[in-house]
Amino acid sequence: MEQYEVKITEYALEAMRGIVHYIAYDFLAPQAAVNTLNAIRSEIKSLNTLPSRVALTDDEPWRSEGIHKMPVNNYLVYFWINEDEHIVHVTNVVYTRRDQKNVLQDMPMK
Repeated sequence: MEQYEVKITEYALEAMRGIVHYIAYDFLAPQAAVNTLNAIRSEIKSLNTLPSRVALTDDEPWRSEGIHKMPVNNYLVYFWINEDEHIVHVTNVVYTRRDQKNVLQDMPMK
């Protein structure tokens, strides 16, 4: 089975920091923040094997651009796959109840 390198964009890292901060400080639930971050990291790490198992997003134009959408608890991890170089680029992590199309409009690809 081919292995992929998984890269997380600065944009996605910032989104993850925001999620942790929100849960830890707005909800006053630091352990829940740690658990959420660990779950997201674990699922992102799993993309090193068969990342194409995750479906493409239904939303256009991102579907046509090859953006995949992976649910992790109450969040969606967005990524695309560079098959030539065997690299997965994680581009965003978004709370499921947010307006996904609105959030994706500002998402850089790298």
